[in-house]
Amino acid sequence: MIDAVEAQLGRPLRAPSQVVSRCHLDLPVVVEVPPILDDGTPFPTRFWLTCPLATKRIGRLEGIGGVKRMEAKAEADPVFGERLARAHRRYAAERDALVPAGVDIRPSGGVGGAARGVKCLHAHYADHRAGNDNPVGEVVAAWIEPLDCRVPCVVEGRPNPDWHEPR
Repeated sequence: MIDAVEAQLGRPLRAPSQVVSRCHLDLPVVVEVPPILDDGTPFPTRFWLTCPLATKRIGRLEGIGGVKRMEAKAEADPVFGERLARAHRRYAAERDALVPAGVDIRPSGGVGGAARGVKCLHAHYADHRAGNDNPVGEVVAAWIEPLDCRVPCVVEGRPNPDWHEPR
């Protein structure tokens, strides 16, 4: 399945990764990435979105101010804000527990490497899609799902030229 992930991303993976969420066509949506990449680089993002449809739709949300909108919601709604803070703490703790002993340079921050607030809707959605309580990811899911492709984005480990965003 790694060949499908690499085809979705359009590049090789930088470390062994595990698919943690799939779409209705059984293709990867999210992979779990180790906190230290193969070259020793600390990597704060634990869950990486690979689905081209979700990536495209979330990119449009970010382009029209989605990050600022979620930041404002976290400031205005104390319950939402506390859930977001808990998501950052959980994410960092779970990622940090995976850092091998003896590693000096460690990743930092919570979801997507942010210390607080919202840095990237893609990272929050990937965390939510991986099965975690992430209020930003939950809202994003309501905006972009269903991921209802009619044809697969990848066929035999290559991008499918017949794939397009469903209308």
